[in-house]
Amino acid sequence: MTTIAEDSAPPACKVIYASAVAEGILGEVKGSVERLGRTPLLVGFLANGDPAARMYANWTEKTCSQNGVRFELREVDKDDLEESVIAANTDDSVGGIIVYYPVFGSSQDAYLQQITSKEKDVEGLSHAYLFNMYQNIRFLDAEKLQKSILPCTPLAIVKILEHISVYNSILPYGNRLFGKTITVVNRSEIVGRPLAALLANDGASVYSIDISNVQYFTRGAGIRRRQHQVHDTELKLEDVVPKSDVVITGVPSKEYKFPVELLKDIRDHASNGDCHSGAVCVNFSSEKNFGPEVKEKASIYVPAIGKVTIVVLLRNLLRVVENRQQREEAERKESL
Repeated sequence: MTTIAEDSAPPACKVIYASAVAEGILGEVKGSVERLGRTPLLVGFLANGDPAARMYANWTEKTCSQNGVRFELREVDKDDLEESVIAANTDDSVGGIIVYYPVFGSSQDAYLQQITSKEKDVEGLSHAYLFNMYQNIRFLDAEKLQKSILPCTPLAIVKILEHISVYNSILPYGNRLFGKTITVVNRSEIVGRPLAALLANDGASVYSIDISNVQYFTRGAGIRRRQHQVHDTELKLEDVVPKSDVVITGVPSKEYKFPVELLKDIRDHASNGDCHSGAVCVNFSSEKNFGPEVKEKASIYVPAIGKVTIVVLLRNLLRVVENRQQREEAERKESL
């Protein structure tokens, strides 16, 4: 059952907590563990002193222990990280690998993301997975038995939007955001840009905001293109937010507060019978990008997504292990 908090909020605004969404995905994780008949090992590498990274590692360990997944945190010096990850790639006892970023806080981190073997990359950051994501290729094999791996935080947001029925399940899979306009305030290579691509590939019109400009991600009129295209625009935040059905923020700054006065006003749209009149607002920053006044304007507000991200990480772990198992079985059959 969805957990809803309505204290201090108008009756029309529902606050959805990540724990309610995570609960449903955990059932899938536990089912996968049972099918495997063994507990896979997830290895996390921590090579920085970032408190947020440490917290993420602690959450990972706790969620793994609660759901029958083994977790081992390996704290290493950043100069030894590359060698340590390569060793884990070839260790048959390791089911999946996660590196807690930032490490160097530079382009060197992008290189490190490609060190993890695709067969053990639970974050979906290796080139093969990113290529598939941007090209809107959803499977690794021609038989469409092995799903490609998607980055954890963008996928967690997708799962949240599915949970609150922003995705239209009547439409064909892959087109279920058709007709939706979404603004994403963040264009990082880890979350913001992949998220905009995922949402546009599912049919949405997406405005991607960063400090320099607004980009438009779309599959074109009638979503006729197979994959999204990106267009630079002269638009500003105030041009796109008032027409957005969903606003997603991820600005890692205590000083930043989203201007909620730009949001669709739920009261202005209450007569049309749409349960999502007024914007759906989702915050994935570790900071509170929305002030409490968001509850006066939004129809649905998701203040944090961390618990869903951790569960999606476990889901990705089980998927890479199952994909690897399928490939090994196929290779064994071919050799007979």
